[in-house]
Amino acid sequence: MMNADKPKKLVRDFLYERESYEIRGSFFAVWTEFRGVFKEKVIERALRVELKSRGLVVETQKRIPIFYRGESVGVYVHDILVEEKILIELKAKQFLTLEDKKQFWYYLRGSHYKLGFLVNFGQKGLEIYRKVYDSVRNEHRAISGDQRSDQRLSSAINGFTILEVLVVIGLTMFLMGKCSI
Repeated sequence: MMNADKPKKLVRDFLYERESYEIRGSFFAVWTEFRGVFKEKVIERALRVELKSRGLVVETQKRIPIFYRGESVGVYVHDILVEEKILIELKAKQFLTLEDKKQFWYYLRGSHYKLGFLVNFGQKGLEIYRKVYDSVRNEHRAISGDQRSDQRLSSAINGFTILEVLVVIGLTMFLMGKCSI
């Protein structure tokens, strides 16, 4: 049994801890109610209601300027902005792809916000990616520094390389030739 007088254990340097907790709780509440059967717009509206019920300030479809070298070069229309500081990008698809994650990173990187959530309300489950701008920036530098490893990662996730396919075909042909003798 927990002691009610004990203070809550906080995570050190956890950016927007209270808001993140409420946002994640909102994701699970909407997921429990709807699962992955509705389109993004319905999920967005339900999530807005849930976030507001938890006392958070919520804006949807706000136009956010995107910057390049300090200059505004375009706009991004986000799905949800919480407390004027946390971006939420919603998906309702079978699963998140590497391209979805990269695109979200660029949205976060191009804006002035430090924290974002990419969330997929898929039919097989709820996927939540919480990204802090500084940690994402370091991750991006590591990926862009070695383009070939990024390509290998992409092919490992999405299927086989041409070399792997050719080896399998060659082995299959060799074994078929052996079996017919």
